[in-house]
Amino acid sequence: KMIKDLIVRLMEEANEEAEHKGWCDTELSTNEQTRKEKTEAVETLHAEIDQLEASIAKLTEDITELTKAVAELDAAMAEATKLRQEEKEKNKATIKDAQEAQTAVAQALTVLKEFYAKAGDATAFVQQQPEMPEIFDSPYKGMQSENGGVVGMLEVIESDFARLEADTKAAEASAQKEYDTFMTDSKVD
Repeated sequence: KMIKDLIVRLMEEANEEAEHKGWCDTELSTNEQTRKEKTEAVETLHAEIDQLEASIAKLTEDITELTKAVAELDAAMAEATKLRQEEKEKNKATIKDAQEAQTAVAQALTVLKEFYAKAGDATAFVQQQPEMPEIFDSPYKGMQSENGGVVGMLEVIESDFARLEADTKAAEASAQKEYDTFMTDSKVD
């Protein structure tokens, strides 16, 4: 009977060991599968980290380039503002000079026209001669009508100053518009 008990006990132990081995095999298989999944997840995360680090490096490079571009644009805007101010002052002085010149020429024209209007009545150098040559049969009134004379030249000069003033004002308006457009575009960029 003891041998039978021993055999039964050994059989029970063998069954328990077989069950335990089955459980161990199952656990090993499950652990191996979990380990593979976790390894794949780690590899995926490492790849994602590498990709994000490359993206960070690229974005950092882009930021550096854009910062440099913004600095260059700011410098260009400052230079454009400086040049615009200088041009504006020059145009302002040119317009003022042209207006003053027009006033001066208009006054000179008035004086000359009055003078020539009175010149026809002048008889200061008329001499009494018994017989006057044909050349001096009328008082000398100057050469007003010959080729436009001084009056004609002054009228041309006056129109030149008026044209200079108009051209300068148009150039000033155009330059201001270009400057405003440049500044607006630069601020957008």
